[in-house]
Amino acid sequence: MRTVVATRYVTPLREGGSLPAIVEGDDDGLYVVKFRGAGQGPKALVAEVVAGALAQAAGLRVPERVRVLIDPALGRNEPDGEIRDLLKASAGENLGLDYLPGSLTFDPVADPPPSPAEASEVVWFDALVTNVDRTVRNPNLLRWHRRLWLIDHGAALYFHHDWDRAADPARAPFPMVGQHVLLPFAGELAAAGERLAPRLAGGAIAGALEEAPDAWLVGDPRFATPAAHRAAYVDHLSRRLAAAPAFVEEAERARAKLV
Repeated sequence: MRTVVATRYVTPLREGGSLPAIVEGDDDGLYVVKFRGAGQGPKALVAEVVAGALAQAAGLRVPERVRVLIDPALGRNEPDGEIRDLLKASAGENLGLDYLPGSLTFDPVADPPPSPAEASEVVWFDALVTNVDRTVRNPNLLRWHRRLWLIDHGAALYFHHDWDRAADPARAPFPMVGQHVLLPFAGELAAAGERLAPRLAGGAIAGALEEAPDAWLVGDPRFATPAAHRAAYVDHLSRRLAAAPAFVEEAERARAKLV
């Protein structure tokens, strides 16, 4: 990821529970910034950057990710005390996502549906990264220049909130895929997996974890170092990729109840 320095806090995006904001960088670009000092903590940033990197490697459209350096002095003139406190708590490396001006939230009722191939790829990918937040209520999909873009992956990789919850969570079928907003259109799930899985084999998973700064990977007593923490993610996601038939079968079963 590129690194930019935040030069101006533009406006908060209050529809997000973690109080993200549009921030200007020293490259004159505008970014939707997710702050490490927000209530969801750095795990949400890890999920954002890892899922975003894997989506890009798989060939799906996601906004560019950048590291955004925040100086606590950035918020000294903000009249909102909550924003001042957030910026102060977020000194250092945060995550920025390229702002897509003029984009609109995907509406599964009013908008043209994606092709079965594209819908299947998104569903397959979200099942891989256990993204629980791509529902009709909250699609986290944008229409921009007539194309579908994936955003807001902070709720993905939910396994990392409790590493000891299951002996082998990588092989869980992910029943929440039944709530996926694109599942009704995803009639080619097996074929989507055949296309995407090879793109994520090799070093793609390890490469995605390398995008997460060390500062986001400290504080968990299970892992002595950020490198050990990264290795746990790589192992989990690699085993999950190898077990893809389990979540494909679950998605097909859930879809059969819809059609």
